[in-house]
Amino acid sequence: MAKLHVLARKEDLLEERLAGKAVVVVDVLFATSSIVTALAHGATEVIPTLDGEAALAAAAGRPAGSYVLAGELDAVTLPGFAHPTPLSLLERGLAGKTLVYSTTNGTVALARSRGAEAVYAGALLNGEALARRLVETSRGETVLVVCAGSGGGFNLEDFYAAGHLVSLLVRTGAYAPTDAALAARLLHDRTDALECLSAGRVGRMMRERGLEAEVAYAARKGRYETVPVLRDGRLTA
Repeated sequence: MAKLHVLARKEDLLEERLAGKAVVVVDVLFATSSIVTALAHGATEVIPTLDGEAALAAAAGRPAGSYVLAGELDAVTLPGFAHPTPLSLLERGLAGKTLVYSTTNGTVALARSRGAEAVYAGALLNGEALARRLVETSRGETVLVVCAGSGGGFNLEDFYAAGHLVSLLVRTGAYAPTDAALAARLLHDRTDALECLSAGRVGRMMRERGLEAEVAYAARKGRYETVPVLRDGRLTA
């Protein structure tokens, strides 16, 4: 059986050990939830960048109206950028456009994962579709679920979402979970999604900022069939 492992923080990812592995990056509040939503609603691609400066460089020279520039740093929307949460981005009209996207944790985790055989963006919103894709394309390689975390720390909501994917994959009988993966699954299987996302530090902060609807949206499971894949620095479905 293929090995299934969960890393609780992007900082625990060893880039030199990624060759031949399939990596799923999870940043539920909100980077990967936003990426899944954008592509599900017709965005042609998402360009994840390390910071605002890189995002501006990626947007430079693109025709006006052909892209949406969105991003945050330490949970504060970057000046001149669109708010980077899923429901807010939908109001921008993403169909047929490129989303140039920068976040403190999620897009950084994606960049650190580029050396893997395959890199996916995962969320509760697309967990079932992502699990099916991993099974269908598996050649026995290790699946590594990377929780983005926050500021070098552990995030409850990312670990919960990792547990959702672990639970789905283990049921297929094709994956052998490590203890870290089992811990994530136990959290998931015994906890309500919205309760968990709302209870963590980031969830509490978002609710305090009036973003309860965004948190509730990100807590929905299996809403989309979209599976974002990172190739050549671009995420497409």
